[in-house]
Amino acid sequence: MGFSKDRIKFNVGGRIFETTATTLANAGRDSFFGALFDDEWNLSPQDSIHFVDRNSDCFAVLLDLLRTGDLNVPANIPERLLHREASFYGLLDHVRTAKWGPFDGNRLRLSDSVKGIAPGDGTAIRAGPDGGCCVAHGSVVHVFDWMLEEHSPINLDYQRVNDVGWVDSDNIVLSACERLGRGEGGMGLFSSSSGDLRYKFQVCHENQVKSYTAGALSFSPDYEIFASCKGRSNEYGIGVWDQITGKQTDFFYESPGWSLGDADKLQWLNGKNCLLVATLFPRKDNCYISLLDFRDKNMVWSWSDIGSPMAIDEKRVRDAIAMEDSNSICVVNEFEDLGFIDLRMYGGSVRWSSRSKLMKSKMPDEPCYPKLALHEGQLFSSMNDSISVFCGPDWVLTSRLRRSYGGSICDFSIGGDRLFALHSEENVFDVWETPPCPII
Repeated sequence: MGFSKDRIKFNVGGRIFETTATTLANAGRDSFFGALFDDEWNLSPQDSIHFVDRNSDCFAVLLDLLRTGDLNVPANIPERLLHREASFYGLLDHVRTAKWGPFDGNRLRLSDSVKGIAPGDGTAIRAGPDGGCCVAHGSVVHVFDWMLEEHSPINLDYQRVNDVGWVDSDNIVLSACERLGRGEGGMGLFSSSSGDLRYKFQVCHENQVKSYTAGALSFSPDYEIFASCKGRSNEYGIGVWDQITGKQTDFFYESPGWSLGDADKLQWLNGKNCLLVATLFPRKDNCYISLLDFRDKNMVWSWSDIGSPMAIDEKRVRDAIAMEDSNSICVVNEFEDLGFIDLRMYGGSVRWSSRSKLMKSKMPDEPCYPKLALHEGQLFSSMNDSISVFCGPDWVLTSRLRRSYGGSICDFSIGGDRLFALHSEENVFDVWETPPCPII
């Protein structure tokens, strides 16, 4: 790009600022300032003072950010005011980049804790694509934007929410329990800003629309939504919908002896073009993990702990996650022992690796169900009130995130360069971020 060398003046709230086109171009084409340039990145119009009826102190901070890449906020400017002004100019991403560095589990620092409206009963937390999150609490889902300001809640009128997923920054999918006699439940697409229902996802069986309970959710890059389903007829299995039209496109019916409709975890594997389906303890006495290929309605890989010679009380699987790069599935038990199953062996055994033997005599009074997440080559596992970070080919424990307030962690999620951890007892969620590297 050949930037114009013309200088430009702004009158912001009565205060005059002068800068250059090169500085303003750092804001990007989609910003307030990008609209001042023509297609050749020349200023248009020229020789004028642009009046902007906004806060001049915040403008000075944001202009300095465009000049230097550093964020220096005077003590007299509230953080929310700066975020509001940055949003107006289209510079929120610039503020975030300057304030927090690239996500790194070993360098995460607690940046905020948000207390829920009602204590306990937190169901799930899901990070949004823009740095916000949503929290399922009973029949209500609370939605927070990048600045952790709450939008209108989504209320399902006493239908318990089982899972939540972001389609994009504007739309959220909710799965809920069926209410007998009322034909409700299932899934719906809601606006993340207003909480309005946009459309429902229906299940058809033998050309008839059926009521059903929807459970775990997953999304594929080609705009498909997967959900575990349970109905009162034969609607047991995994349903597939087009997330753009909301129309059902497929249904994988439950195989004899397996529990697909009760699945706790779904994960789309893009490289293998398959869906991981895991039904775990304590929902079922035995654990079932399988890979489903919807192209030919085939279960291409499966594992179950039925008949396992190991001590079941110690090795019951509480969560599972596929790791495509290593052709394996990682599982975790109630003691945070990690186990690995080779995807290249059909029905192979679990290779367990004890990580926390010292914790076995210190289990909490309330049951704790650990969760797993894989993000940018790092493995995360929650246990009690902390989250462990594992790295390297041997998954060595490298750091542990802990925030005691709020009790045990019932769920956590990573997205938008943030880690959100939901505590069960006080319905508090913590926000963890990576500080920028020090300037040398």
